[in-house]
Amino acid sequence: MIQIKEVVTKKEMKEFILFPFELFKKNPYWVPPIISDELTNFDKNVNPVFKHADAHFYVALKDNKIVGRIVAIINWQEVKELGKNKVRFGWFDVIDDIEVTKALLEKVYEFGRSHKMDHAEGPIGFSNLDKVGVLTEGFDQMGTMISWYSNPYYKEHFEKLGLNIEKEFIESVFPFSNVKPEMFVRASKMVKERYKLSFKTYTKTSEIMPHVDEMFELFNTSYAKLQSFVAVSPEQIEYIKKKNISFINPEYIQFVFDENKKMVAFSIVMPSFAEALQKAKGKLFPFGFWHLLQAKKHSKDVVFYLIGVTPEYQSRGLTAILFEGYYNVFTKKGIKTCIRTAELEENHAIHNLWKNFDPKIHKKRKTYSIAI
Repeated sequence: MIQIKEVVTKKEMKEFILFPFELFKKNPYWVPPIISDELTNFDKNVNPVFKHADAHFYVALKDNKIVGRIVAIINWQEVKELGKNKVRFGWFDVIDDIEVTKALLEKVYEFGRSHKMDHAEGPIGFSNLDKVGVLTEGFDQMGTMISWYSNPYYKEHFEKLGLNIEKEFIESVFPFSNVKPEMFVRASKMVKERYKLSFKTYTKTSEIMPHVDEMFELFNTSYAKLQSFVAVSPEQIEYIKKKNISFINPEYIQFVFDENKKMVAFSIVMPSFAEALQKAKGKLFPFGFWHLLQAKKHSKDVVFYLIGVTPEYQSRGLTAILFEGYYNVFTKKGIKTCIRTAELEENHAIHNLWKNFDPKIHKKRKTYSIAI
């Protein structure tokens, strides 16, 4: 018999977080989160996303043992601003038992119907900055700290239970040796001169901080046309500043400004923390923090996280300026591999940025939806 239980106490929340540690303990491709970070992320008194979202956390039990988990989410910004009566589901993990998946999804549908939602979609997080999609290809590829790993049967369960593909994402990888400076250095010089632009990068986190608000305002503007995009709120920006920015190498955050000192483009790249997180095993102490610090300093793999160009400058070649900046930084650091995180298949403008580097698609992921 399957029992669905809502997570209420801190002890239950920790058990919710630890379930995938048990599920994937023998999987060499799963990248575990930091347990304390997950507890903070799920704390409704700490994470400002809960000012605009409701969420319920559930576990499935068989013989008093956790066999599955899921989060049911309504992002009220999405409902009110986009007119989408959607209940989201995320942080989905389950044993290979379709009845467990069915029972967990029914709790999501029940929550959605109680608030007059008409469809469900997932796996997706609270907002656009969270992890997205169930893995459908690339099960033998290392995950990243900003993506979910999935067993192959996850998608099979969804499809057998009548869910339909909603969005498709690709992830790709290319060796840094594919990046030839002649592809963009000349273009970078021409674009800077033509539009009177300046490139800026910094060596200290404290120098980055004054630009973070403007960076996310630009992010909101540059991605506004994509389906289901919900703007990042000022409260979320403050939260990100405190929680994440300090963990990114300052020289991996780059900016382009116009002649009036207005930001017109930015990009964020992260060192790969995947192996460090595997070594940390979910804990910062006693050695987890050291492994992460070593990765920040010495990782030869980088993950392209965000890139944004203000609409009036899109298709004007500004990415050549950013690529030149990264080429110089990566050459000094001896970077070997460049990894792209999940990008919508429909976002052809982004895909065109990378075509000259001959990227190879190594993972695909999807979200699924169903009328409720």
